Amino acid sequence: MKFAQYFDGQTQRLGLVEGEEIVDLATGNARLPTTLAQLLAAGNEAMEAARDAAGSARRLPLTSVRLGPPVYPRKFLGLGLGYRSHVEEMRKTGMTIPEHQVWFSKLVTCLNGPYDPIHVPQVSPQLDYEGELAIVIGKRARHVKAADAKAVIAGYMVCNDVTVRDWQKRSPTAMLGKSFDTHGPVGPWMTTADEVPNPDDLYLKTWVDGELRQDGRTSDMAWTFGAMIEELSSVFTLEPGDILSTGTPGGVGVGFNPPRFLTPGQVVRVEIEGLGYIENRVIAEPQ
Repeated sequence: MKFAQYFDGQTQRLGLVEGEEIVDLATGNARLPTTLAQLLAAGNEAMEAARDAAGSARRLPLTSVRLGPPVYPRKFLGLGLGYRSHVEEMRKTGMTIPEHQVWFSKLVTCLNGPYDPIHVPQVSPQLDYEGELAIVIGKRARHVKAADAKAVIAGYMVCNDVTVRDWQKRSPTAMLGKSFDTHGPVGPWMTTADEVPNPDDLYLKTWVDGELRQDGRTSDMAWTFGAMIEELSSVFTLEPGDILSTGTPGGVGVGFNPPRFLTPGQVVRVEIEGLGYIENRVIAEPQ
């Protein structure tokens, strides 16, 4: 299944994407939760009820609606230096490569729709892209071993871990440079894990104005999804709807000499095999 949240006027509604249509789940079963995070928290029975509701629910052309982020999490976390190719390009800039996984928070206020604009902030021109695969957590999880991690993954989606490089360097946590408003576009929907048989080897590509900048595969990851979930759940409880963005392959703007930062008018497209694509126009931050 492919879950999306879309706007009906100013109201967001939970839908299922089937082909070129979006299914309004509430019209098939008014008792269903109204957000994906709530649906995941309600468990397997709610997921099956959503599947059943699709048969009698209202359908709309997908092109007629505006999609929002598929899920609104309590935690939006990102992994730094998650791909070997990215490690090598950063090593060439003089960066010291840590031995362990490096996680940072993206504040949830940075969440953005899959086709909505991203802002060049007023305080910096150093806007960069990072195409990434994002995991959505499906159930509460603490002290999960790597071998058991797939059981807590609800699904996958595309993410652009948009980064403001000079603000990333202001603090060792990187949070400031990762959390500007609009800098967390995700989507276009969450594809459930049962429809992604081999997430460990998918192509991931990023284009800027049609120029291919990142051309990687998830098989180049430095850490497995299981290792990521084991690391995080050793510290805190992962909750239904939490987003884990799993790192980016080589080809980011700061890795070029000189760096190639994003400017207003450019369009960034991130596509992952089997998950679809997100595409965002860059604009100056409104006053």
